[in-house]
Amino acid sequence: MALEITDSNVKEVLEKGKPVVIDFWAPWCGPCKMVGPIIDELAEEYKDQVIIGKCNVDDNNELPAEHSIRNIPTILFFKDGKVVDKQVGAAQKSALEEKIKGLL
Repeated sequence: MALEITDSNVKEVLEKGKPVVIDFWAPWCGPCKMVGPIIDELAEEYKDQVIIGKCNVDDNNELPAEHSIRNIPTILFFKDGKVVDKQVGAAQKSALEEKIKGLL
């Protein structure tokens, strides 16, 4: 299961020394509902190597604004606390997995 990432815990998550993947989503978003289960699967498969989490844009304002999230789902890929890749819109598991492997 993906970690819940919020405005208040994101700094702590990014400082853990592992690559981080954040899925920006909302409960009312159709494409987000398609991507959500994929994110949960990847979180389980890569739990020892990468921190994978979800940020609900309805409940968190600062983090989405800081990263100029305008469309959801948007998935950001962090390495050493910096954004190194981005996926806007729904994507297949294989495409997301390739981006995760690029972090390792």
